[in-house]
Amino acid sequence: MNVNKSLIRRAGAAAVLMVAAGVAQAHEGHGAHGFAAGLAHPFAGADHLLAMLAVGVWSAAALPASRRLDAPALFLLALLGGALAGVQTGAGVLVEAGVALSVALFGVALLARSRLPLAAGFTLVALAGVLHGAAHGAGWVAGSSFAGYAAGFMLGSAALHAAGLLAGSWLARVPAWVWRANAALIGGAGMFMLAARL
Repeated sequence: MNVNKSLIRRAGAAAVLMVAAGVAQAHEGHGAHGFAAGLAHPFAGADHLLAMLAVGVWSAAALPASRRLDAPALFLLALLGGALAGVQTGAGVLVEAGVALSVALFGVALLARSRLPLAAGFTLVALAGVLHGAAHGAGWVAGSSFAGYAAGFMLGSAALHAAGLLAGSWLARVPAWVWRANAALIGGAGMFMLAARL
């Protein structure tokens, strides 16, 4: 029991440090080139990292086993569409604020778990995918391979969704307060990022 509490404290401290390190990071102008840059992009900012993990965690908690891949698949489709738009329009203040807000709302969705109507959950997933995609697309450098860059960030995002699904399965077996603490941490991080971007 003491080992579990120690592990939880360490994980919480690591999450707080990760959020603090990535909170001020903007996406526009990353200078992204090719597959490797695309693969790294979802891991480079706390906002992307937390949102994509949250999609997997929410899916594990709220969806039946036969539909657990639906939300990550929807996010990835919306991510690609948003990236294509982001290439054309860039990622302004509203997109950056929307990305941060999506993290806060995922915290709320995780607190609600299966009490959140599925339509609302899937709408949040789709909107978040478009916003995060626009931020990814704005980081692409014209003249480099968009296909390679997109393949990279899609694969990186899918890996984070898979990690979220595994984490959600684990969190389903721990005391409820651990789940609530993680959900509150994600929501609070999103609010902190939102305040920093407004």
